[in-house]
Amino acid sequence: MTSPLFELPAIPMIPVNGEDNAFPIGRIFCVGRNYAAHAAEMGHEVDREAPFYFTKSPANAILSGSETAYPPGTENFHYEMELAVAIGKPVFRATAQQAWDAIYAYGCALDMTRRDLQIRERNKQRPWDLGKDVENAAVFAPLTKAGDWSPLDATRIHLAVNGDTKQDATLEELIWKLDEIICHLSGFYHLRPGDLIMTGTPAGVGPVVAGDQITGGIDGLDPIRLDLSAAE
Repeated sequence: MTSPLFELPAIPMIPVNGEDNAFPIGRIFCVGRNYAAHAAEMGHEVDREAPFYFTKSPANAILSGSETAYPPGTENFHYEMELAVAIGKPVFRATAQQAWDAIYAYGCALDMTRRDLQIRERNKQRPWDLGKDVENAAVFAPLTKAGDWSPLDATRIHLAVNGDTKQDATLEELIWKLDEIICHLSGFYHLRPGDLIMTGTPAGVGPVVAGDQITGGIDGLDPIRLDLSAAE
């Protein structure tokens, strides 16, 4: 049998409340501009034609409570607090009911972004990878199984930097609801167990610097935390 030339770093698995086994990360899909106020603060109008997506590499995922260095190549590193949906069943061209049935669990997540690089590449009509797919920039808190929590419209989603609240909204503000996202995305991909969908961030995004502590939460789910150390 052929052996690998070298070992790759292990991709973290996300703890699941009430389970001895953890959720292995397969693919990470991210929904762009899914809160109207956030779209406005980024200079865009709401687009109800269809959701759009970008991806993050599973190798760039870390768990809540981690400490990571301020990333290279940026002077404008932003936080984005999000609800993550963990897929637990194969689904393709889903109906609304199949979409809900495919959800295994929910959790808090951070989509950390080199905003200056994202905007630079976007203005040149280039992909956003340098801005979005950043090492240690997909952060996940422990998951709560779908049978134990529901994403109600009134559910609060919030984030603070060094204890100062920066984002504060409810899930009612989602432009594309969770079943709509899964129905649409499953028309282009065979979604499978291990896939994660980060569903977008509310208004109030902004920069952080080395030494900052980011904390966030969604009512009823495990909170999330990320500490930033000095650049390497």
